[in-house]
Amino acid sequence: MFERQNVFPEGLSKRVVKGHLLYAPVVTVVPGKLVFLSGILSRDVNGEIVGKGDMRAQIRQVFRNIRTALASVGATFADVVKRQTFTTDIEAYYQHIDARMEFCGDALSTSTAVEVRRLSHPDFLIEVEVIAVIRE
Repeated sequence: MFERQNVFPEGLSKRVVKGHLLYAPVVTVVPGKLVFLSGILSRDVNGEIVGKGDMRAQIRQVFRNIRTALASVGATFADVVKRQTFTTDIEAYYQHIDARMEFCGDALSTSTAVEVRRLSHPDFLIEVEVIAVIRE
């Protein structure tokens, strides 16, 4: 059994985009099993790149892949405590934030978004790493 709490310290702003709170600045977790996902990219089950040149399509595929990876260990987006996003176009990423919300809903985690020059292949626009905590 574990306990998780999202903390919103006084003195820190809350990031809201299109009416959705994007992350919790602090997440505390008392005993549980840590789950680490490698950087998840926009590939289908056959390894083909999905959504070349289309940020929305890539966000959706990345979050489908995250959902699949989490489910493989009995986790959901509600169990995610940290998300780190790398994107080649931060403005396009934020324009399509609702695509991410389709998967995460109101489940909050800590979050960092970083614009990078390039990912592991020039057709990738986004890569996301995740840490989750599940019951042992």
